[in-house]
Amino acid sequence: MRRNKRPDLSVTLPNRNVALAVPLPLPPLPNSTNISPAKSLSELERVNRIGSGNGGTVYKVIHRPTSRLFALKVIYGNHDENVRRQISREIEILRSVDHPNVMKCHDMFDLSGEVHLLLEFMDKGSLEGAHVCQEPELADLTRQILSGLAYLHGRKIVHRDIKPSNLLINSAKNVKIADFGVSRILAQTMDPCNSSVGTVAYMSPERIDTDQNDGRYDGCAGDIWSLGVSILEFYLGRFPFAVSRDSDLASLLCAIAMSQPPEAPATASEEFRHFISCCLQKDPPKRWSAQQLLQHPFILKSTVRPLPSSSSAPAS
Repeated sequence: MRRNKRPDLSVTLPNRNVALAVPLPLPPLPNSTNISPAKSLSELERVNRIGSGNGGTVYKVIHRPTSRLFALKVIYGNHDENVRRQISREIEILRSVDHPNVMKCHDMFDLSGEVHLLLEFMDKGSLEGAHVCQEPELADLTRQILSGLAYLHGRKIVHRDIKPSNLLINSAKNVKIADFGVSRILAQTMDPCNSSVGTVAYMSPERIDTDQNDGRYDGCAGDIWSLGVSILEFYLGRFPFAVSRDSDLASLLCAIAMSQPPEAPATASEEFRHFISCCLQKDPPKRWSAQQLLQHPFILKSTVRPLPSSSSAPAS
């Protein structure tokens, strides 16, 4: 029997408390050997602006006492004391992260409510727009990213925003993962209604359609999906779905959640095609972990070769 709607019934929505929009308490801070190179912001001289995003601006800066170059990310907004303490707490955790394929977060400064993050400077910028069609080069690039992801996942750190603009390269041809953790912190503290971090174009299907996988979300598996989309984009030189990254939101969501996962073309090697399929499984438990992918034949056959430079501005 169909029940009639009761127009006289309503539900009052709860008021959101911005002060509560912070992550849960973290485990005790591990011992960190990372000592900040700058004692204060006054030791840093801004050279030029190198990027913007995530509610802030990134500057190339020089540490005057040592002449070392760094990136300084300035997050605008007047955060209350509880939020600043939580940001400081989580960034202390991030400062303990030490891996050659993860960009270092050296320190945080608080100036008049603005959060300043002192970051490692990557002089060749991001891999946004890079086209890497040679498989040996792509395999080495992928190996470096996987190495950083395996390290983060092993420490229970989920990135949640793997994409080409968050993969940086320097003159030594080292590839590093950027913006891990910090994006999640700031998204939760700056916008209490925002429970979804990450660029939609690289999100896994189960993050878009929460009915998939019975509403359970494995952050590590989500990172692997985003990695697979990014690596396939590098190979093709374009976004691998039938729609553009700049398409309207509805088209993007439908393409990711409703269509079959993209595949590497038949012209690619069998190893590469299988590698991509291991990343882009619709069912999260079927995706390989970062540790497993490091042992994939596509990765094992890689040799270290020069990576293409990118003209994109460094991102963070």
